[in-house]
Amino acid sequence: MKFLDLAKVYIRSGSGGAGCISFRREKYIEFGGPDGGDGGGGGSVVAEAVDGLNTLIDFRYQQHFFADDGRPGQGRQRTGASGGDIVLRVPVGTEILEEDEETVIADMTEPGQRVELARGGNGGWGNLRFKTSTNQAPRRANPGQPGVERTIWLRLKLIADVGLLGLPNAGKSTFLAATSNARPKVADYPFTTLHPNLGVVGIDGAEFVVADIPGLIAGASEGRGLGDLFLGHVERCAALLHLVDGSSGDPVADYHTILDEIEAYGAGLADKPRLTVLSKIDTLDDEERAFLRDELQAASGGEVMLMSAVSGEGVPEVLRTLRAQIGENRARVRREEASDEDTSWQP
Repeated sequence: MKFLDLAKVYIRSGSGGAGCISFRREKYIEFGGPDGGDGGGGGSVVAEAVDGLNTLIDFRYQQHFFADDGRPGQGRQRTGASGGDIVLRVPVGTEILEEDEETVIADMTEPGQRVELARGGNGGWGNLRFKTSTNQAPRRANPGQPGVERTIWLRLKLIADVGLLGLPNAGKSTFLAATSNARPKVADYPFTTLHPNLGVVGIDGAEFVVADIPGLIAGASEGRGLGDLFLGHVERCAALLHLVDGSSGDPVADYHTILDEIEAYGAGLADKPRLTVLSKIDTLDDEERAFLRDELQAASGGEVMLMSAVSGEGVPEVLRTLRAQIGENRARVRREEASDEDTSWQP
């Protein structure tokens, strides 16, 4: 299945049915009176977040979604049938944007969340609605309200606990394959990962989701390489795992390259909890490991861990540290939300 994280969709709600102009015609009844029914309401367009989807590929082959129109009213006070709704089933984590691709209509972050994108038009009144004491035979009815037509964008941002960052061939896909059942493409050339991959990682009885995105290069924020096209998939992560290739020749420069790109991207990525790990240590001896680790710690100003996804050395320690960072970040977010609620104005 192809991965698609951006789709343009055209939607239109149904128009309401017209009201009916009708009069009773019955034998032996001298004055029948009006009996025109109302038109039915038009169908609405609704988006719903569902489990089991992790791509917008369904919207690659169908971009137009039109709800049904309401049926017109009929005589004998019969109301027209309402039009059926259209439900857009989107993955959890989908942002719905206006046509300008900037204004956010809704952020679908929970399974079962529903949002109305275009409301169907109301049905028109039949002439029975206009009967009064002074106008007992009205010959007027309302047309149905027209539907709403709009263009929207769907942008998927995967919901994961940990996001992997690093240059191409830093060992991100190897780490994901070694710690989960995910099977990303692994090869000895750059840009083997062309779309994000998700994997469920377990440690000490706890599980969390890890997202692997294509590698970044210098100038990615300006569109070089694959650019920052996929960085949106790690915006929702609770922690970031920054892998630095220990066999690259200049790990410190590689570290600063990724740091500069996520700072240029913005969206709070640089402020997220980040664990720096020197990967591929199976290719280094003890002296090289110690030297590169000290250099990276001096450059990052924090702790640097050592790991080899191929041999498994240091992997459990990295997973335990990530698990602790995820818990601390979630607790911090809950405290901030609680403090915002406490400081809200009360009448």
